[in-house]
Amino acid sequence: MSLNEALKLRKQLDSNIPTVGVFIDAPLAVMKNAYTSGAISYLQLHGNESEETIKTLQNMGSNVINVVHHASNLKSIADYVMLDSSNGLGITPDWHHLPAIHRPWILAGGLTNTNIAEAVALTHPSIVDVSSGVETDGIKDLHKITEIINTAHNLQ
Repeated sequence: MSLNEALKLRKQLDSNIPTVGVFIDAPLAVMKNAYTSGAISYLQLHGNESEETIKTLQNMGSNVINVVHHASNLKSIADYVMLDSSNGLGITPDWHHLPAIHRPWILAGGLTNTNIAEAVALTHPSIVDVSSGVETDGIKDLHKITEIINTAHNLQ
């Protein structure tokens, strides 16, 4: 998606809704521009971005989410770490063997309306990230989205 497209979408949202830009090994200038333009509120890094890059992004005021694929990699200086066992492929991790995580973190990976309650009860994440679990034939399904939001809100 281009920056102009992201800015158009941002204008259509309530200003209280935070937006997240997802980047995979993007140039620092591209990430900075996306944030400083106001198109996004958070930067979610899925590549091999360095701690130095994360610090640079934080120094300009952005909140940074660093995506990791193993619980042993949770030591990032990012504001949040996202534990996603499959890099966006919707594969559910083994929640029973995760260590206690004592920092702000996001659980992702294969979350659906049928498993989100168990996942939250076992892992106690700060936030959950849902994507493929609310799709039907690869397209976001409004009914599934509504259903999982209602379930998640009732977990609080």
